Amino acid sequence: MGKVVRVGGRGTRRRIVEKESDNWTGESYKELQKKRKEAAKNKYVSMGRGTKRVKFGDIAETSGRPSGKGMWISGGRGTKRRKLE
Repeated sequence: MGKVVRVGGRGTRRRIVEKESDNWTGESYKELQKKRKEAAKNKYVSMGRGTKRVKFGDIAETSGRPSGKGMWISGGRGTKRRKLE
């Protein structure tokens, strides 16, 4: 991609390295999440105030956010409202 300057050691050390591709958004981030989930599928996640344990691999895949169509949104200091279409 290109060269970037990385600063370390409380600002006293500088090194020039090759810039890696960004993987914190979009399809590349989804792929990164899938790889991490696959690697940690046998580990446990605490749920319900720490009273329940579930294997990370047993958690279902999410398909995105639900549509907000038809919901009311308040504005101002709670004095206005409008409906999402």
